Amino acid sequence: MPKVKTKSSAKKRFKLTGSGKIRRKHAYKSHILTKKATKRKRNLTKMGEVHESDVNRVKDMLRI
Repeated sequence: MPKVKTKSSAKKRFKLTGSGKIRRKHAYKSHILTKKATKRKRNLTKMGEVHESDVNRVKDMLRI
């Protein structure tokens, strides 16, 4: 039986913390930044957590 491969797209998008939580980047930070407030852009830079309803799906993509 061969090893199960990790989804390469998920590997690039998600990071695992030491406590086992899954971190993600925010959307809407790549273009049309002139009309967005500075505070909003700054908060979009920070990492967020994956919602608990999506954790199992992400773990399946990461093969955790």
